[in-house]
Amino acid sequence: MRFEILRLDDVDGAAVDSTVVDAASVNGIVQQAAAIGQRILIRPAGSASS
Repeated sequence: MRFEILRLDDVDGAAVDSTVVDAASVNGIVQQAAAIGQRILIRPAGSASS
């Protein structure tokens, strides 16, 4: 399964960056974001994602 990770702006919560990763990569990204206090949104990637 693949997931879309959106990095969110600290001020208004708008998505500033997006990437699609496999399930095995999600934990590492969450750990990294938590370590630096970065806000992210994780959602299943649709078939239309690039």
